[in-house]
Amino acid sequence: MNLKRIYAVFVRQLYLLGNNPTRIAGNFVWLTIAIIQWGFISKYLGSLGKANFNFITVILGALILWEFLTRIQQGIMMAFLEDIWSNNLINFFASPLRISEYTIGMVSSSIVTGLLGFLIMSVIAGLGFGYDIFIIGLSMIPFVTILFLFGMALGIFICAMIFQLGPTAEWLGWPIPMILSLISGVYYPIDTLPDFLKLIAGLFPPAYVFESLRAQLELVATMQMVLDNLAVGLALALFYLFLSYRLFLMVYRHSLRSGKLARFNASI
Repeated sequence: MNLKRIYAVFVRQLYLLGNNPTRIAGNFVWLTIAIIQWGFISKYLGSLGKANFNFITVILGALILWEFLTRIQQGIMMAFLEDIWSNNLINFFASPLRISEYTIGMVSSSIVTGLLGFLIMSVIAGLGFGYDIFIIGLSMIPFVTILFLFGMALGIFICAMIFQLGPTAEWLGWPIPMILSLISGVYYPIDTLPDFLKLIAGLFPPAYVFESLRAQLELVATMQMVLDNLAVGLALALFYLFLSYRLFLMVYRHSLRSGKLARFNASI
């Protein structure tokens, strides 16, 4: 594995981001709007005085973490789509670049956009609404790690789908995080869901993260419960990451053998 080739993929994406203000707006303006909107909604709900917890703490924390996962997923997807839109994909794979190096380069660029988004939302939530993202202490770090790994898996999986189905399949990547948020207990407990959705929710790492986060904020979590949830969530995230990469690799090799890769850009 060549670090220079990984760095080249990474730097190219940073140049694309830095040289086009619309890309910066697309990554960060919507985050700013979302955090301000939900901050005011949470403040209003808290003013009703009928809850025994702080809505800002519960909702803004969930929003920041979920948007972090979404930025990671969309960062990987957008890096892949940029190469498709610029007809550059075949140039990459005509070079000595390995598929693993290309994937790591895409992931590296998404880390930058994901962390910047996380920082911007945390600062706005802190200055505007007095929210501290690390209110539960260092246990936030494993939560963020699990969401990061699952965001990577989701992004690579969507890239594999686009690779297999063609560039027009990019629309698949936009609604998937929103759909997953409905069954992952991001804004409400898993117990709120019907029984069959509870079973589905148990298959996804975010459900364990947000259930543990809520339990800690409501002071009903035990150390054993949090550790169990973290262990299951981490195992699932790593499993999905391995599975998505193997799928991406399989689709790439199939495209290479069938000659589909050479015709890929022409299908735009």
